[in-house]
Amino acid sequence: MSKKEKQLQAMRNNPQNVRFETLQRIFLDHGFVETSPGGGSSHYTYHKGIYRITVVKDKPVNKIYVKRAIEIIDTIRKSEEEL
Repeated sequence: MSKKEKQLQAMRNNPQNVRFETLQRIFLDHGFVETSPGGGSSHYTYHKGIYRITVVKDKPVNKIYVKRAIEIIDTIRKSEEEL
């Protein structure tokens, strides 16, 4: 199992205790583009194709964002496997 897989599994097992940096790395490793905030905002937006998610930089990240991120990544992976 790769390091990315281990991180995703850890996020699935405990979505309440995920660091922002871990979630950021997962997105970037899966080809998402990060748009950083301007003017002191703490909202980071990640997008890839039709998928887009905005995450608040908290420590730890709110579990709603973690669950949604996992759903998006799983959907992308499934569509890539079908090709």
